Amino acid sequence: MLTQILTHPGGSHKDEFLACCVLIAKHPVAIVRREPTPEDLENPQVAVIDVGHDHNPAKNNFDHHQFDRDATPTCSLSLVLQHLKLYDEARLFCDWLETAEWLDCRGPNNTAKELGVDRDIFSKLVSPIDVTLLRRFAQASEVKPGELLYEIMQIVGQDLLEYVEQMKARLVFIEKHAQIWEVENRKFIFLPRTDPLPAEPSAGLGRYVFTKGLESEVIGMIYPDRRSEGYGLSRYDDSKALDFTQIDSETDVHFAHRAGFVAKTTATDKTRLKQLLAKALVTS
Repeated sequence: MLTQILTHPGGSHKDEFLACCVLIAKHPVAIVRREPTPEDLENPQVAVIDVGHDHNPAKNNFDHHQFDRDATPTCSLSLVLQHLKLYDEARLFCDWLETAEWLDCRGPNNTAKELGVDRDIFSKLVSPIDVTLLRRFAQASEVKPGELLYEIMQIVGQDLLEYVEQMKARLVFIEKHAQIWEVENRKFIFLPRTDPLPAEPSAGLGRYVFTKGLESEVIGMIYPDRRSEGYGLSRYDDSKALDFTQIDSETDVHFAHRAGFVAKTTATDKTRLKQLLAKALVTS
């Protein structure tokens, strides 16, 4: 068990902040912000994060700054998630993680080039939530249980871990129940109604399509409507091959968004659902 989490003083970055969040979700101990001593690095009960020039999970040391500059971008959060055996899943489910790794290891210019966007996109996407939490963390020499910042960080870590674990379970559920339909030579993913019904029936469907390597083939998703006994119909990855305004006049369609990307139907028969999908296909 950890007795303390230690990270560097001075300016704070998202990687060590989130690494600390994840660790205190499992080990509710104080976070100290100072340079580590040799004794800290040798003590496995002290987790040393993003400082110390040592990556040794057996001793709970998680620094990446000693890695070769051409190494695959890896930050302290990456190392902690690897230690918890959640890294692969986090990379799969958390689209922001790879960008966070690149920003921390390569800087905004190289990251922008990697993503194929303008450099100033990052300043346009900065959230005041990020700014405030990182600034408050940077100002502290110690963050202890019971303090407001600590409690927020712990919630962030808990939610991150819960999200990854829930998505793992969700993909197992989808694998068990989902079907791939073919309508007019186009592919769709269908999730039938189950008992009990998941709180968010469509959750994870898009990610499942991606994990199966079907993202270039599937154009739409059909899933139980949690507000009725029917189904929701939606585009996959906003495919323009579907326009659900084309089925707006159907008697069993009670909603079709004017932008054409989603519709709701009371139909439950598979043959009828496939007819609606065929009518929603854009033919020109």
